[in-house]
Amino acid sequence: MTAMKFDKPEAVIFDMDGTLFETETLLRSVHARLFDTLREEGLYVQETPPIEQILACLGMLLDDIWRKIMPESSEAARRRADDLFLQYEVEDLEAGKGSLYPGTAETLSALKAQGIKLFVASNGLECYVKEVAKHRGIAELFDGLYSAGEYQTLSKVDLVARLLQDHGIEKAWMVGDRSSDVEAGKRNGLLVVGCAYAGYGRDAELDGSDALISSMPELLELVKE
Repeated sequence: MTAMKFDKPEAVIFDMDGTLFETETLLRSVHARLFDTLREEGLYVQETPPIEQILACLGMLLDDIWRKIMPESSEAARRRADDLFLQYEVEDLEAGKGSLYPGTAETLSALKAQGIKLFVASNGLECYVKEVAKHRGIAELFDGLYSAGEYQTLSKVDLVARLLQDHGIEKAWMVGDRSSDVEAGKRNGLLVVGCAYAGYGRDAELDGSDALISSMPELLELVKE
């Protein structure tokens, strides 16, 4: 899918879910446990929403996800869902569940070897983002792991702007699988590479990207030699 090549950037900023991390490999068990617990605690009385609903929401802030898939939920239920989501994800990561997309670690290492700084910018919770990087052995490759949970940003546009300012970066690529990644890149003046392999979003999700890749290793082919 790669054809065009671009000048080497100072930095590459990655989304986490659906870009580096194959979230579905972790989320299926977490999803079922979370709603079982909410029902046991009397905070949710309906059937468990289909896993496809939450996968379609990946990239959104957690509170927005719960409001979408549990529209009648209380504030208490949503806050408890936050806690359970993180607890069960970390437990499963520690148990060895959850996979990076094929070639991800190797691609990150190759970019790092070219002197490119690497970052994550995710709408997820701070602990989750850092635990994924830690347990999948890629944490040391990054110059920063930025999350909405840590910086309390209202959008990925703001999160990426904070990252760029903190590190004095002027020329970077934004790599992600959702419209929020495209928006964050474009509104911060970055080149956007859309990841067309996750399949969690709508067909038009990556409209506006400067390039599309169908696997993580294809990212290396975009860098001019």
